[in-house]
Amino acid sequence: MSEKEKKVKELSAEEVLQKFDKESDKRELTGVWGKIISAICILFALFQLYTATFGVLDAHLQRAIHLAFGFLLIFLLYPSRHSWSRSKMHPFDAFLALLSAGTAMYLVVNYQELVLRAGMNTETDFIVGLIGTIMVFEAARRVVGWPMIIVAFCFMLYAFLGPYIPGILAHRGVGVQEMFDHLFFTTEGIFGTPMGVSSTFIYLFILFGAYLETTGLGKFFIDIANAIAGWAAGGPAKVAVLSSGLMGTVSGSSVGNVAGTGAFTIPMMKKLGYRPAFAGAVEAAASTGGQLMPPVMGAAAFLMAEFVGVPYFDVVKAAVIPAMLYYIGVWLGVHYEAKKFGLKGTPRDQLPKFKTLFLEKGHLAIPLIVIVYLLVSGYTPMRAALAAIVLTIVCACLRKSTRIGFKQIVQGLIDGSKGVLGVLIACATAGIIIGVVTKTGVGLKIATALLDLAGGNLLPAMFFTMITSLILGMGVPTTANYVITST
Repeated sequence: MSEKEKKVKELSAEEVLQKFDKESDKRELTGVWGKIISAICILFALFQLYTATFGVLDAHLQRAIHLAFGFLLIFLLYPSRHSWSRSKMHPFDAFLALLSAGTAMYLVVNYQELVLRAGMNTETDFIVGLIGTIMVFEAARRVVGWPMIIVAFCFMLYAFLGPYIPGILAHRGVGVQEMFDHLFFTTEGIFGTPMGVSSTFIYLFILFGAYLETTGLGKFFIDIANAIAGWAAGGPAKVAVLSSGLMGTVSGSSVGNVAGTGAFTIPMMKKLGYRPAFAGAVEAAASTGGQLMPPVMGAAAFLMAEFVGVPYFDVVKAAVIPAMLYYIGVWLGVHYEAKKFGLKGTPRDQLPKFKTLFLEKGHLAIPLIVIVYLLVSGYTPMRAALAAIVLTIVCACLRKSTRIGFKQIVQGLIDGSKGVLGVLIACATAGIIIGVVTKTGVGLKIATALLDLAGGNLLPAMFFTMITSLILGMGVPTTANYVITST
């Protein structure tokens, strides 16, 4: 074993996440700063729950407040430099948190005046829009990473350099003030459709997932998977596939799925005899499929519904068969690897009993059944998620062994607010790309070029789109990938 492998082995699951996943590499603060951040998270959650219950605000107001909370938390939780402490607040980050949130709140405070001016923006508006856009780039750098920043920056350069570009991609060019006014003061830029979806559906479903985790549903899924498949050939690996699929119905997050199930399943696979690389690959592949598993799926599913203009449940129905095929493929890969090396499962007497588990904790899965029912019945995803959040807390209190107290309820609000930050800022950055596309008309030009290349045939066009998605997917999150490709 190399020195590097030894060091990784000694790290906890949380430390590994912090090392390799930017979204998990955040401060863990105590004392006054810890209380301030918790208070912001709780206020953020209460705002989202209030608007979901009593009605969403005007689009720009809802999205601006949503982004203001996101700015505060990102700059306070994610340090500017990798070398800065994760246990202390840096004054520079505190300053940027206030500055960035101030730019978003400028829209809220001056909303009536901005509406009455009807696009006749002032010099002050331009400065606020410029700073706000820069803050989006910086926040995305901290949480999402450089690839998405580079893509968005290239689109902005295209907007400014249009007259100097040869061929069909040329355009008349966009002025600096015109560009930033368009990005920050309309609903076709940073505060566009992706931010609208983040400020309504996505937040509530992430909060729903946080509460399901708080009630212990994740552990219940792992135990159920052990009871069903732990005894079979290559049992622990099949448990990883099954538990990751079940967890995917709740979290919709590949990274969260790995963190939730991988800490249990990877050591089990290695103990059985699977090669460490294969064990990690199984967990990664199985967890990635969580984005496809209904009813929650990944954040991109909500964007699909909004972009295409279909009910969210139609997206859920379309995802069922691909999701099942995906997991069957991973399951078969695990099965044949186990047969090839003669890897047996865990003895049945060492595994939990399915009937006992279901009687003790089966009630925790009721919210999942209810949310599917509500979506089928025609309820909006926002109403369905809101009802499911309340039901999750109620169901957890049905039995003493799963009961959660006031502290856990508050912690769920905090976890939900922290969990949405990656998607929130990816949606804001994707809005910059959308803003450039709508301002320059490049989307139609690229689509036309793609169709010409495909000779007007659907199948080659789909193939080229797939290649584009794969290339973008190597550098940006799923949500951003979908927005960039679909725009």
